[in-house]
Amino acid sequence: MRRLQAFYGEVYGDGDVTPVVPADFRAPSGLFLVGYEDGVPVATGAWRAVDANPADPARRDGDAELKRMYVEPAARGRGHARTVLVALERAAAAAGRRRMILETGDPQSAAIALYESSGYRRTSRFGVYRNDPRSRCFAKPLPG
Repeated sequence: MRRLQAFYGEVYGDGDVTPVVPADFRAPSGLFLVGYEDGVPVATGAWRAVDANPADPARRDGDAELKRMYVEPAARGRGHARTVLVALERAAAAAGRRRMILETGDPQSAAIALYESSGYRRTSRFGVYRNDPRSRCFAKPLPG
C-alpha cells in the first residue's frame, strides 16, 4: 500500500485520503486481493460494500466500491489488472452486490481505458473527491 500511496503522490501531489478501514474488505462485505507473478506480489485490488447515502447521492443500495487497484510498474501490460478486476467483480456479485462503482482520475488514463474496455460507464461523481475536477467515476452493473 505504501507504493500505491507513493504512486498517488507522484500523480496527484498527495496520497489518497479516502477513509479506508481494513475491516471494510473482509468477507462477506468485501475482499482484498493480491496478484502474484513468480511468487512476487505485483498487483492489488479490493472491493467493499457501500449503500445509499443521502450525503453522497451517487451511491445506491447494493453497490460495491472498487478500491486500491494497483500494478507494479515492471509488471504492467501483462493482464494483471484485468485479472484482479474480474475476480473482484465475480466476488462482489456472489456476495449479492448489484453494481460496482469506482473513482479514479484524469491522470490515470491506463486505468480509465481498462475500466471502459471492461464495460464501465461514467457515472456521477461520488466520494471524497467528488468536487475535484480531475475525478472520474464509473459504474458497471454486476450479474445477478
